[in-house]
Amino acid sequence: MLTGPNVILILKIAVAAVTVLLVASLVCLALGRYRLHGRINIAFFVLTLGAVLGLEAIIRLIEPDIFKYFNEDEERRMTIHLCFAIPSAILLPLMLISGLKRRRQLHVAIGLFFLICWAGTFYTGIFTLSHENR
Repeated sequence: MLTGPNVILILKIAVAAVTVLLVASLVCLALGRYRLHGRINIAFFVLTLGAVLGLEAIIRLIEPDIFKYFNEDEERRMTIHLCFAIPSAILLPLMLISGLKRRRQLHVAIGLFFLICWAGTFYTGIFTLSHENR
């Protein structure tokens, strides 16, 4: 059933799953497996983009009132989460393009900012947003 708590739970699972890919990508990078690092990053990008577009379709087209049940505290926590998630979503294609074009310095710089934003996205998405019915 399409409810706000169910959508939050699905997004938590998606964030956890793609974070596993991100960690695997960084391990490949540390091991000098640059080609595999790039392939995993493409998968990370596609899956993350799919989750973002899916969420946007739900909240804009399918069920615009899905999060109307949020109280002030939940709205504040979602706002904080979005302060990390939106910059992550903006940086992700820039990082992917710079990596594919082999612009190493730019890719690393964007990657560092992305990792900071993603850490915030992960923490706030997994640990501060509630997926329980009220």
